Amino acid sequence: MKEVGSAVDEVWAQLGSFGRYTRIHYALLLVPCYLYGMYGSVYNFEAMDINYRCKVPQCEGINETLWLEYAIPKENNKLSKCKRYRFLNETDQCDLKGFSGEIVGCDSYVYNGVDSVVKDFDLGCQNWKRTLIGTMYGAGFFISLTTTGILSDKYGRIKALAVASFSSGVFGLIRSFSINYEMLIATEFLETAFGAGAYNAAFVLGMELVQPKGRVFGNTLINFAYITGTMTLSLLAWYLQNWRYLLRTIYTPAIFIITYLFVLNENPRWLLSKGRYEEALTVIKKAETMNNVKIREELLTSLKAGTNQKEIEAHESFLSVLRKMLGSKIIAFRVLLCCYLWMTCSFTYYGLSINSVFLAGNKYLNFSLVAFVEIPANFVCFMILDKFGRKKVLVTVYMLSAIFCMSLSFIPEDLSIWRLVLYLCGKFSITIAYSTVYVTVSEVFPTNARQSLLAFCATTGRIGSTLAPQTPLLALYYVNLPTIFFACVALLASMLALTLPETINKTLPDNLEEAKSFS
Repeated sequence: MKEVGSAVDEVWAQLGSFGRYTRIHYALLLVPCYLYGMYGSVYNFEAMDINYRCKVPQCEGINETLWLEYAIPKENNKLSKCKRYRFLNETDQCDLKGFSGEIVGCDSYVYNGVDSVVKDFDLGCQNWKRTLIGTMYGAGFFISLTTTGILSDKYGRIKALAVASFSSGVFGLIRSFSINYEMLIATEFLETAFGAGAYNAAFVLGMELVQPKGRVFGNTLINFAYITGTMTLSLLAWYLQNWRYLLRTIYTPAIFIITYLFVLNENPRWLLSKGRYEEALTVIKKAETMNNVKIREELLTSLKAGTNQKEIEAHESFLSVLRKMLGSKIIAFRVLLCCYLWMTCSFTYYGLSINSVFLAGNKYLNFSLVAFVEIPANFVCFMILDKFGRKKVLVTVYMLSAIFCMSLSFIPEDLSIWRLVLYLCGKFSITIAYSTVYVTVSEVFPTNARQSLLAFCATTGRIGSTLAPQTPLLALYYVNLPTIFFACVALLASMLALTLPETINKTLPDNLEEAKSFS
């Protein structure tokens, strides 16, 4: 008798890896993936560090070129953003002789015309408050990924995807109407706490909709959608130049993802893992009709026979299933390993994206360029994953990312082109690693706990993306310090990846014993 997992793979093989049914479902799954490509990076433009200076009440309204250099000291050949010379003239008139040599802090600020929460909420010279916005966004993942994963494994992928996307849309729109800093960071946290798990739910559903040889292609499609979203965000931010309009533009479509509850079919693999054969058969029959093929009856019969055991397993409490998984030393170590690999990817990936706006040149174009390099990276990932396997690719690209990031320390700042090339190579390498980690983690855990364990790894990995917004502060001490940190964690990840099991072309495990057999 066939195992349910291999029987489902054979069903999809007969239906066609990307038949009409799968193409329609993938097209709809790519919409939230595209949106989350924007949501994951919107902090960079929402809380953009803009130009400002101390307000000098005595001279405001007079041509700056006549008095600015007498009122504001220079730091690193640039006018200071946070300091000014004390004014001693008792008449409060703009007398250049009234500025003493004593440097003092600002009482208030004058901001340039660029729109940002820094300007709206008067966050001048409070970099910790500005970067805290991104950290609060990342902190919400610790709740959302775990809860969405559990709900997805218990109630289904479609429900988790639709509800989480709807929640993101609601809180994102509320954030665009923030009246103070406290409301802003609260809604940043709530948006991810309730909605950020949608991308993982869409990813797991996408991986379960295809046979083993189609997973890398499916992963590539999902990544392309995410990258396109990230590039769209940069262009929208450049065009709109208003963070409130930007949020309203990108979060409104997420509200309509709730309609997926009535449009998309639940994944047959998940239904069978819950012992719900009749519902799974209904979905398979619908796919048969759409793809104009006929599944052999004996194959459908083997699905039903294998489902009887799944029905018994489905009566186990979900927590007992998780306890059984984590009670295995092999699975427990695998979880810890995947957590660190994920954390390295998120820390380096988001860290390089965030710091890209500080590169020389147009910050919008730089950000788009750093995002664009992910397209060839994912194409290369698609070409090599099924040829060389997951483990060899991970070991290699983590090592390359470490080398490129560390090399930036040896390139002078005036060689901006070479620095940009190395920067893009580092992003190229870590993008391949991130894509490979997603595929690998979705393959090494069993169906009845896959979303939950993947979500746990993603949640722990989000420590990296939570810390990433703080890395620009390191550059205040040494300009290359952020990339040195990225290099160190990537080097360790390269060594740890040697202990991963190889999963190339293997059927997704449906239970604990099948997952353990990978080792």
